[in-house]
Amino acid sequence: MAYLGVTNAFALLRLLPMSNREKDIEILALRHQIDVLERQLSGQRVRFDVGDRALLAALIQGLPREALRRIRLDTVLRWHRNLIARRHAAGSRPKPGGRPRTVHSIRALVLRLARENPNWGYRRLHGELLVLGVKVAASTVWEILKDAGIDPAPERASTTWADFLRSQADALLACDFFETVTLTGARLYVIAVIEHANRRIRILGATAHPTASWVAQAAKNLVMDLEDANCNARYLIRDRDGKFPQLFDAILQATGIAVVLSGIRIPRMNSIMERWVQTCRRELLNRTLIWNQSHLLHALREFETFYNAHRPHQGLANASPLHPLPKAIDDPERIERLDIRRRVRLGGTLHEYAHAA
Repeated sequence: MAYLGVTNAFALLRLLPMSNREKDIEILALRHQIDVLERQLSGQRVRFDVGDRALLAALIQGLPREALRRIRLDTVLRWHRNLIARRHAAGSRPKPGGRPRTVHSIRALVLRLARENPNWGYRRLHGELLVLGVKVAASTVWEILKDAGIDPAPERASTTWADFLRSQADALLACDFFETVTLTGARLYVIAVIEHANRRIRILGATAHPTASWVAQAAKNLVMDLEDANCNARYLIRDRDGKFPQLFDAILQATGIAVVLSGIRIPRMNSIMERWVQTCRRELLNRTLIWNQSHLLHALREFETFYNAHRPHQGLANASPLHPLPKAIDDPERIERLDIRRRVRLGGTLHEYAHAA
């Protein structure tokens, strides 16, 4: 109200040197502008903010009735009732106090326990806190989980397919076919296998005619590679593509690897493999013109080396499948004189960065 009073006082000072004729002309011009705005806003509700309402309420007694075509007396009374109601609500708010807020470290511990043990309800979490010597109420644990969007009830104990894959990652492989088109329009099929535990990818081959004998030979090559790498995989997930012959499954089962078929039209059951195919398309195939089968194999081998030895993976805490993260640089002088070199693969399609030797 003080601000409105000052601004309107200056507005009145501006009107003092004006003659009555000039004021009448300005009033007519303003009325014409209002008429133009009313024609444009026909059928729409005009909204006033708090300052507009206060000014109009103060001037309503001195304005002629024809100047208040957009405001009725009931509207002004409603504004007054709302102002009184808000003032009463502000005065009746409870004063700060009550039970103190839970310590941040306890909240973080509760969320950590819930994240690491998804099958624990809030009662089980409360008991674990008491074992650790942290005394809080069970209702407090319930509220912490609820505020974080975690269901405190035991429904979280149901095992999802993603949870199963994570718990069995050390023994899981996944494979899939995907296709690409060369510059001449020829269609080529690529078969690849990925390890769930370390995300290592293996390109088994590419061909224009994935016959049963060719796919069976790819399975034999996979078995030999796994034996050389001492991989103890026990299951291989694949879809129901007709390009996989029965001999493919038989070769794997003879070495102790059971084949698990994903559901019909459920690609999420083979999500890690599908995600790698998307990565291969986005980072390699969509940025490269493939001339023929030999060019495709060369590009895939380069991408396989880049993917396994250098590219960071969020599922591995940004480490690569074959190399862990190096020790963080904690020497300020070494950070100031960083010498990073770039290695180019496939003519600049892929970049690798490393410290200079």
